[in-house]
Amino acid sequence: MERVTKLASEKPVVIFSKSSCCMSHTIKTLFYDFGVNPAIHELDEISGGREIEQALLRLGCNPSVPAVFIGGELVGGTNEIMSLHLSRSLIPMLRRVGGLWV
Repeated sequence: MERVTKLASEKPVVIFSKSSCCMSHTIKTLFYDFGVNPAIHELDEISGGREIEQALLRLGCNPSVPAVFIGGELVGGTNEIMSLHLSRSLIPMLRRVGGLWV
């Protein structure tokens, strides 16, 4: 859990992902299209990825990926991010934490 907290606070936007997950790809593409440069942690490619995935499940991420942290706080997965985007709340949130400059 401590590793997740440390990694989640390394940049304004942090995404825990799996390289083979289509929803992770969709969320990463959304942030890239906004001009955000998130830290991406591909759990199937890094050492200790399985333990991080278990910690994300304990935090309430179900499914465990994608898991998006904004400003060091867990925002959620695909459903939460898309809901924020559709309600026009995501971009202001990204601006507040310095994840988006425009």
